[in-house]
Amino acid sequence: MPILTELSNEADWVEPDDVPRAVVTYGFIAKDFGGLELDLHRHRKGRVVLVQNGSLSCEVEGGLWIVPPRSAVWIPGDALQSIKVSGTLEGYGAFVDPEFSTGLPIRCCAVSVTPLLRELLTRAAHLPILYEESGVNARLIAVLLDELAAAEIEHLHLPMPRDTRLRRIVEDMIAAPANRGTIDLWAKRRGLSERTLARVVRRETGMSFGRWRQQLSIMLAVKWLAGGASIQQVAGDLGYESVPSFVTMFRKALGTSPGRYMAERHAGANPRRLDD
Repeated sequence: MPILTELSNEADWVEPDDVPRAVVTYGFIAKDFGGLELDLHRHRKGRVVLVQNGSLSCEVEGGLWIVPPRSAVWIPGDALQSIKVSGTLEGYGAFVDPEFSTGLPIRCCAVSVTPLLRELLTRAAHLPILYEESGVNARLIAVLLDELAAAEIEHLHLPMPRDTRLRRIVEDMIAAPANRGTIDLWAKRRGLSERTLARVVRRETGMSFGRWRQQLSIMLAVKWLAGGASIQQVAGDLGYESVPSFVTMFRKALGTSPGRYMAERHAGANPRRLDD
């Protein structure tokens, strides 16, 4: 099985755009990173990244996505993207030639991974880079593309502003997520009026300031929970006075409690080791 190592910055990374196949599949292992970041880059081929263990975040042309276990992110071809990893990350991925992307999303999105899609990616990742393009391999790739096109989109997306003043506020919020200051306090930090900040946030993200900040909290919560943090710890780190208030917010946003959400994603998350 090809284990491509773009995520670990090793020299034997194979550029998928140069591989003459409609779909290039791979497994990846990134171990014990304190904070790995792949700078902005593009691929001609679209890509899907399935996370088995750990979590990753990626920023793609105006949006931030968090990918927890048992989820995946789809990034269309030629999209400007950056990826961040912390800790240990394992998973599978595939690059899809634009000519074979019919029916796949035209924008970046997080997708829920069914057991069938997970198994298809796992099996396809064990093919050689230059696999035979006929017979069983062709059928495997065709079913993989069909299942990916049918995947349910998840709401783990945060619109990212382009305005430099808002970007600084985003950086401050991520650096100190427990700060539950009002919109007026955040505006004053950047020399803005409350009305101006509210207007710019709405224009840049399509959300109110409060809704945008709540979505950021959800994204961070999913990332930390995937990294092994307890619900109590996450609630405290996000500045909630009690665990129930955090759980209520999480449930309203994602339709289930944080404990159940992560349990569902860890269930069956390791059907096969990468080095099998």
